[in-house]
Amino acid sequence: MNLRFLLLLLPAWVLAAPAYAQTPSAHGPRVEIQFTAKAHAAPITGRVYVAISRNDKQPPIRQVEITGTPLFGHDVNNLKPGQTAVIDASDFGAPVASLAKLPAGDYWMQAFVNVYTRFPRADGHTVWLHMDQWEGQDWRRSPGNLYGEPVKVHFDPRSSTPIRLVADQVIPPIKVPADTEYVKRFRIKSAILSKWWGHPIYLGATVLLPRGYASHPNVRYPVIYDQGHFSLRAPMGFDYPKYGFHDYWLADGTPRYIVVTLQHPSPYYDDSYGVNSANNGPYGDAIQKELLPAIAQRFRTIEQPWARILTGGSTGGWIAAAMQVFHPRFYGGSFALCPDPLDFRYFQIVNIYKDPNAYYIDDGFMRVERPASRKPDGNIMSMMKDENHFELAVGDHSRSGGQWDIWEATFGPVGKDGYPQRIWNKRTGVIDHQVAAYWKQHYDLRHILQSQWSTLGPLLADKLHIYVGAADTFYLNMGVHMMEDFLKTARDPAFGGSVTYQPMAPHCWGPKGGELIQDITRYVDTHAPKDADLRSWRY
Repeated sequence: MNLRFLLLLLPAWVLAAPAYAQTPSAHGPRVEIQFTAKAHAAPITGRVYVAISRNDKQPPIRQVEITGTPLFGHDVNNLKPGQTAVIDASDFGAPVASLAKLPAGDYWMQAFVNVYTRFPRADGHTVWLHMDQWEGQDWRRSPGNLYGEPVKVHFDPRSSTPIRLVADQVIPPIKVPADTEYVKRFRIKSAILSKWWGHPIYLGATVLLPRGYASHPNVRYPVIYDQGHFSLRAPMGFDYPKYGFHDYWLADGTPRYIVVTLQHPSPYYDDSYGVNSANNGPYGDAIQKELLPAIAQRFRTIEQPWARILTGGSTGGWIAAAMQVFHPRFYGGSFALCPDPLDFRYFQIVNIYKDPNAYYIDDGFMRVERPASRKPDGNIMSMMKDENHFELAVGDHSRSGGQWDIWEATFGPVGKDGYPQRIWNKRTGVIDHQVAAYWKQHYDLRHILQSQWSTLGPLLADKLHIYVGAADTFYLNMGVHMMEDFLKTARDPAFGGSVTYQPMAPHCWGPKGGELIQDITRYVDTHAPKDADLRSWRY
């Protein structure tokens, strides 16, 4: 979740603002939105939005976030060009819950249309979700989505005169960066996922090659799988020279690895979490059986467990730990930084098994809100209910592309309607403990390790290495503590890995760049088999 508040840049906002008109209406405050045939000729099933800001320093859509400007959304089904979609006081919004509660005043308003795709899944359910266009499941910059120019209007919640907006611009395709001597990219169509989703699904990889790769054609290299949110940038910040890793990677004496970032966006999020899932589909199988073999075919990786190392931060930290747990023989070690919750008794700071409500602690005479994020000094940045309400404004049925919704899509069972069963009521925060029990059995990594240690322990007792800041922004340190509490008591075998905390450190603390490479190298040197080739790739 290390980038969940970051709004990626949208395409340039060009052309003059479209005209809008006002006509009498008897339905209270309302915004009427159309899209043009020039922007999109076919009918659209999806979601229309109006974003509202008090200034025009940047377009309102770019000001939308959990603690940002108001956003209101409304689902549309087979909406044709020129037809009107209405957002009124009954449509849920965030951080203002209803148009009726928006204070009167002058605002900049902007129309936006999020296009959904029909997925006739192999499990018998048909669902409508936004199809990633290789932008990383970010509806605000996804190619093919529509937007209009911001329009300045006067709004009065008591007025029955509608405000009319037009979405007449299309976000253009993503430009994939060109390959270089050291950075290569490829994408493949997944047969496994395409069959399950009933629609073409793609996986990809961005590969960082070591210095001298071309001039040492007979050398094979250990591989580091650097997990995280969707990105087409080079792994480990190689293409950000100011971070220093670029120079380290090309320096004399640096151990020579191949580093790979996997791309596996799902229709629910920018990242599938790398596991098989009732809602997300068999991403774990597709990665193991299709993507990793494609990498091995294209690049000279050492295809032995000791030479496959996992790492990543936040979402990638959880993936690095989960892949090691679910494939203990395939991978040789995991270095998980600031991982998403490892123990769902502290799902951030909610015990989904015992707490009645995710948003509040009820003390009888008062109700205390739960925070979702903080600064290291303790100042609160956002609340649980606000993050979840923002996601609900972006999309119902776990379709926001947000953090809490992907957890439901990854960890939860399928509902009768084909969409994820809610872990809690999105509006009230009331927890469904039957859904929580499903999460526990399938994806609570601490529970899985503790309940299966007799078989898993001998395979990975010294392979898990976890790092977290003691003041993690999203309270993820508590899940790490709960995991460590079990690992300290593990026997036959005893835990031989490591758990490291940094006082006052926020999200996402842990060794990075050259420091991480050195940690991994020391680990490989002491854990590789006696007959392993530890020399040829250290030139």
